[in-house]
Amino acid sequence: MVKSRRGSSSIGCLFTVLLIAAIGYFGYNIGAVFLANYEFEDRMRQEAHFAGHRSDAVIRRRLSDFADSLGLPEAAGNITVRRSEHSILLWGEYYRHIELPGIVREIHFSPSATGTF
Repeated sequence: MVKSRRGSSSIGCLFTVLLIAAIGYFGYNIGAVFLANYEFEDRMRQEAHFAGHRSDAVIRRRLSDFADSLGLPEAAGNITVRRSEHSILLWGEYYRHIELPGIVREIHFSPSATGTF
């Protein structure tokens, strides 16, 4: 004896898989933006740590080149350097444009780092 099946459970499963795939896709795109900012800020901390051995111009150039390699906007390479006798402060700011279905956002990032030498 063969029982007929409606098929609603397979459609529900398909919808769930599509929903998870969409969340993963858009989550990856947003996550990549925040990961790039984290990597840039980490490089700023590294440059602040070794600031006793590098000039301000070299620090700015290295951070600008790294921002370019991450695909950050040009404004991210405009780093301000404040140096005192045994400490340094690095900071910058830039905006990233994120597009999701029906939503467009400009996210403001302001990475900074301090260090002593």
